[in-house]
Amino acid sequence: MASLCLEVRGDYACFTRPELKVERVSYDVMTPSAARAVFEAVLWKPAIRWEVDRIEVLRPIEWSSIRRNEVGSKIPTRSVETAMRGTEPLRAFYSDDDRQQRASVVLRDVSYRVWARIALSDKAASGDNAIKYVEMFRRRAKNGQCVNQPYLGCREFACSFELVEDAGSRPAAIAESRELGIMLYDLDFANPAMPQPLFFRATLDRGVLNVPRRESAEVLS
Repeated sequence: MASLCLEVRGDYACFTRPELKVERVSYDVMTPSAARAVFEAVLWKPAIRWEVDRIEVLRPIEWSSIRRNEVGSKIPTRSVETAMRGTEPLRAFYSDDDRQQRASVVLRDVSYRVWARIALSDKAASGDNAIKYVEMFRRRAKNGQCVNQPYLGCREFACSFELVEDAGSRPAAIAESRELGIMLYDLDFANPAMPQPLFFRATLDRGVLNVPRRESAEVLS
């Protein structure tokens, strides 16, 4: 199945490094999991899964430091579950009483060309085929339709998207090459109660980040 392509743009992006717990610091380039989330925002069905092939960086990598208000805690899932069962009332949570100001190092004025393929998941019905979902995606992307607003790493950093059908007529990726180090690939939900992060060694080659297949030996847990 041929890859589908979207161009996404935004004023800011933050693809948070998981090793930094308190202050948010972005990776240099969009992560495969963030790219997958953009495609899922346009079309998500239980019968399919998105597999990202490559990410092209279309604008120079530039940084900005900002401070944002965030909450310091959240209501525990167990409290919500007991409230739903009627065992005890749900504890009130007021964000104004638990607000914390944190610094973030984010990317600014970003633009990416992202390529991904549709594969059928184990929840696909016997009559399902990928071509049906490809046409559904193209129609939705052309019309600007989405399940939820696509974003670049953090929900407050919304992005626009455009279906690309002739990439040859588009501007080339930036000429820069650099080692990006160990990057988050995605989360493995084999155990939904405890998803495990997956990583790979990322390299930007003349503006292009090639993403290995999920089953590749390059993807490590």
